[in-house]
Amino acid sequence: MMILAGLQATSLIDYPGRVSSVAFISGCNFRCPYCHNPALAMGHYPERISEKDLLAFLLPRRKLIDALVVSGGEPTLHPGLAQLCRSIRNLGLAIKLDTNGSRPEVLEDLIRDQLVDYIAMDIKTALERYGPPIADPLACRGVARSIRILMDSGLDYEFRTTCVRPFVDEPVVASIAATIQGARQYVLQTFRSVTVLNPEHFKDANPGFDPAEMERLRQTALPFVDRCSVR
Repeated sequence: MMILAGLQATSLIDYPGRVSSVAFISGCNFRCPYCHNPALAMGHYPERISEKDLLAFLLPRRKLIDALVVSGGEPTLHPGLAQLCRSIRNLGLAIKLDTNGSRPEVLEDLIRDQLVDYIAMDIKTALERYGPPIADPLACRGVARSIRILMDSGLDYEFRTTCVRPFVDEPVVASIAATIQGARQYVLQTFRSVTVLNPEHFKDANPGFDPAEMERLRQTALPFVDRCSVR
């Protein structure tokens, strides 16, 4: 049975158009220096919530929320993910999955078995630039495959990129947007440096983009996708 690392009771922003709860799963196979959930990325458990406890929490809230968002860390690393989704399905709740796209075979299984309704996939940088310190360079293969799986799935989905230097600039956004050409939704996320995995990485840099720069990035991506927004 899966042990969860945290739970947010109510969110109005994590699942577009729905009121949700958010369950956080610990552990990640990426080491993005700007990660805003460093404890989860490193496999720590700020809380320890059993699947049984989660279901007991959600059961009386089914009239207050529409969905559960399964986030992390990286949820697809955990063999209990499919069973967790089945249990949530039995409560009549929609399910959104947050993922880095590194395990396309897991996404295929979840989609085939109709265990998810919405997938939000992070694309960290241009595929050819995947490598340290973010991930093993071979990660780009899984990410590329996951992109095609989502775009061919018929599910609601979004791709999203956290805009942080030196991993993202206008050429990188153009490359990502061309890779996902025809995608329904591409979200550019504003970097916030309140808590990050490796603050030393940014000590001599200004990694964020101001609102005008974010708009230029959005305009760069817009010709390639149906919708591009800044979040």
